[in-house]
Amino acid sequence: MPSVVSATPSRGRFMLELLVAFLLTRLPFISIPFKWLESYFHELSHGIAALLTGGIVSHIQLFPNGAGLCFSQGGISMVIAYAGYFGAALWGYVIFLLATKRSSIRFTLGLLGLTVAASLVFWARDILTIAILLVLTILFLLPLKLKNSSVLNTLLRILGIMIILNAMASPMVLLGLSGQGDAVMLAQLTWIPAWIWVMTWLLFSGLMLWLCWQKVDYNKGVSK
Repeated sequence: MPSVVSATPSRGRFMLELLVAFLLTRLPFISIPFKWLESYFHELSHGIAALLTGGIVSHIQLFPNGAGLCFSQGGISMVIAYAGYFGAALWGYVIFLLATKRSSIRFTLGLLGLTVAASLVFWARDILTIAILLVLTILFLLPLKLKNSSVLNTLLRILGIMIILNAMASPMVLLGLSGQGDAVMLAQLTWIPAWIWVMTWLLFSGLMLWLCWQKVDYNKGVSK
């Protein structure tokens, strides 16, 4: 019975979750842990790109304002630099996609929590980064105490959307920065202007959000 295992939202439910996600990313103080979440997946994507292209990762560093750094050696610099915002948006979509499967929601949350915990063990070196990763681990693992799986699916879908929205908003900050950021590094490596790289990240994040919309169940009325 598909209805037992499916947690695909209706159009109305998706729009509500999108609105909640947008508001949570804009509220003072409350939005901070969710900015950390996008920053974590951003730096994690840099690290994965470094490893996949033959480099090594020394450590990652996260800051209270949502900024972050990934320290690596070797690998393909252009791929590593591009992977941050690209990877964060992709992670957001994958998390949303996994949250449309009710039967595996607890496994998904547990796996995400363990991923953050592993990053804490292997890549965290300073107190602030350790504290932030601990908060993010709890953010994924604490909802497992909830018995209602439909609530878990909703929470995780909202988290996925928030990561995409933050991945969409963060590159815009780079347009106001001079001489720093991933876009500037890519411009120096390729001679392609930084704003073009920013636009590609924005378009990709928009694509990920559109793909989330494509997952909605058009046949549902009011989602239960």
